[in-house]
Amino acid sequence: MWSAILWSFEAAKCIATFTEHTQAVWDACFHDTGDFVASCSLDHSARLWDVNSQRCRQTFRGHVDSVNAVEWQPFSNTICTGSSDKTISTWDARSGLCSQTFYGHFSSCNHVTFNLRGDTIASTDSDGIVKLWDVRMVAELMTINVGPHPANKSRFDRSGEILAIASDDGTIKCWNLIDAKEVHELKGHEDSVHAVAFDPFGKYAVSAGSDNTFRLFGMA
Repeated sequence: MWSAILWSFEAAKCIATFTEHTQAVWDACFHDTGDFVASCSLDHSARLWDVNSQRCRQTFRGHVDSVNAVEWQPFSNTICTGSSDKTISTWDARSGLCSQTFYGHFSSCNHVTFNLRGDTIASTDSDGIVKLWDVRMVAELMTINVGPHPANKSRFDRSGEILAIASDDGTIKCWNLIDAKEVHELKGHEDSVHAVAFDPFGKYAVSAGSDNTFRLFGMA
């Protein structure tokens, strides 16, 4: 059975299982209020779950291939999805309708993320291409090529000026988006890096890889 599972840290147990996806579930994220969870799946859909009632409130359909990533726009009712159909879409969580679709990737989109202001999306793909998108103008702002290895995930720091990119080549590449230059290449993993995140103050980056390790890097 394909499911998204809600866990209680206090009780150290599963408190809800969401089972309406019909194939593997790849990603899930909480809304800022903590009352809703968005999930995405190989079944070409994303879903909105009500944590309190434990019911599916919306199903977002429109992608024609696996939906690999989902993320909420900060402090809003908009979610963003990235798909193997090479597109990124934004959706109104209240109506379930697609509000915008971004075209430009030539390979499967692995991940999407917003900066803290919510006005820029970063998307990564299997060719190692990272694109920045202006949410309001529905326009491409920048293309970063870290290929030929896939770019698996990316994260903005709190300022929105630095983007960390987790690569299949075992490194994390940090780009200064103001100067459009790579400023750090963080090494240490012995295999693909699949996740990266900054601490709230931008002093550290943590990464997780296929070498069965997670690593902490100082960013000062």
